[in-house]
Amino acid sequence: MNLKINGLQVFIEGNINNPKILFVHAFPHDHRMWSKQITALSRDFCVISYDVRGFGESAIENGQYTMEMYADDLINIVDEIDGGKPVLVGLSMGGYISLRALEKAADKFSGVVLMDTRSEADDNAGKLKRANAIKEISDNGIIDFATDFVKGCLSEKTLNGGTPAYNQALEIAKSQDPIGVKGALLAMVSRTDTTESLSNLSIPALVVCGEHDSLTPPAMMKALAERIPDSHYVEIPEAGHLSNMENPDEVNRTIFKFAEIIFS
Repeated sequence: MNLKINGLQVFIEGNINNPKILFVHAFPHDHRMWSKQITALSRDFCVISYDVRGFGESAIENGQYTMEMYADDLINIVDEIDGGKPVLVGLSMGGYISLRALEKAADKFSGVVLMDTRSEADDNAGKLKRANAIKEISDNGIIDFATDFVKGCLSEKTLNGGTPAYNQALEIAKSQDPIGVKGALLAMVSRTDTTESLSNLSIPALVVCGEHDSLTPPAMMKALAERIPDSHYVEIPEAGHLSNMENPDEVNRTIFKFAEIIFS
């Protein structure tokens, strides 16, 4: 079942009456990056995914996005799809959105899975890197940027042909509208730091990191987990930053076990 909620394309798989898991995708991708999770988990759960504003089939508009807008979009989807508090799963940019939404409305969720992400806002070097990315896309289009960015997200095994994740991730990234991608870069560069709120998180949390993630490495993710009172850390072998695409079977098992405990 597909829905349009406030300009966002929302996808629902599985029995709507089952416990819900809601996925928020990474940059610069869309809901398709969760295809392996959707297929595996929709047998037992109602799986909700959506295209963040500016990506996939969702509204692009003028590309003037903020992290507040993204977080409000997520909360609005939960409000519109009634029937129990979902487990929230966010990877990378999806984690940024999830963390801000939890600051605003943690009581709307049963638990959270934070994957290959960070709570800190960009430092000056990070801001300049995103500014340069916006310029590159404006000057040269999305293809070269997407190719270089995706390569930086993946483990050596994936890049050397060990899994089909590279081609899938690259195809999704290349298909995005440059206006939406640049808008997301602006939203990320201006996001607030959510680190201090981690210690106040009152729902169970699972923190997941690819073994070879060079963007948000295991040491960083372990430190994030240690700040959350009710949390558990899991490392995904043979995976980089896009751990759910590089080792989907292990990620599926990990999320399933967490959700099963939450909803039992």
